[in-house]
Amino acid sequence: MNRVLGDWRAVMVLLGPALLVYTLVMLVPIFWSLGYTVFEGNPITGFEFVGFDNFAKLFTDPRVGDALLFTVKYAIVVTITQVLFGYLLSLIYVFWLRRASSLIRTLAFFPVVLPTVAVALLFQELFKIAPQTGLVNDILIAVGLSPVDWFATGGTAFFVIVLMDLWRSMGFYAVLLYAGLLDIPEDVFESARLDGASGWRLTWHIVLPLSLPVLLSSIIFSINGTLKVFDSILALTGGGPGSSTTPLTLYMFQTSFTYGEYGFGSSIALLLTMLCLVVTLFIFRSTRRDLTKD
Repeated sequence: MNRVLGDWRAVMVLLGPALLVYTLVMLVPIFWSLGYTVFEGNPITGFEFVGFDNFAKLFTDPRVGDALLFTVKYAIVVTITQVLFGYLLSLIYVFWLRRASSLIRTLAFFPVVLPTVAVALLFQELFKIAPQTGLVNDILIAVGLSPVDWFATGGTAFFVIVLMDLWRSMGFYAVLLYAGLLDIPEDVFESARLDGASGWRLTWHIVLPLSLPVLLSSIIFSINGTLKVFDSILALTGGGPGSSTTPLTLYMFQTSFTYGEYGFGSSIALLLTMLCLVVTLFIFRSTRRDLTKD
């Protein structure tokens, strides 16, 4: 093995095709997008060099601020809820359902494989108010409450978006965290029970610390996914009403392909990339500091 890895020609034969594909698919578009940030225009009207004007526009365009605020709010709320509910489901799988959890895991995971557009259409039907009320409004009417136009205001539309993405994703995180919980040796649980730990104490002092690595991975995976949310919001609300549910990704898409401003759209993409990087580094540094204190 050392002789093979020490031969640069063998290394290039083994890794060359993968590196070529990765370069063409990932690296070239990244640097191409970075190049657009100092230009204005599009392939149809042509490009004009504007220097750092697109970056300056990020601080003066109010829609960028609104989209950034919505993106951060959405990422925080959805990350907390989907990881929390996923963790609770994984605890139920391990400690209550045990071997009988296979069917429940399958049912909880099923929304993950559904097409995003199909899920969005389902929730539109559930929460619609006209021309025929959906199931949610039918329930409100049945208990004596007035029906709600859920997609008329940003607050109620945000609630529906969070609920939809929670329903779609918590099964995935439940399975991911369940796999992490299975790696905890059974001897550890037996020792803790002999020492009198059970229920909440067992979960807080034994299960949570030992499952922290996979929990951290889930949080990082979730926060990066939610910061880059696009398809679910586009399919459910289209960024409306108005622009109240427009994240950075959707505004970037509209700027680039609807308004034809490739340079400004690439600048928004760079802003989103830096946001994901900063959040990930912050989580890593915070966790490392906690582990050092321990």
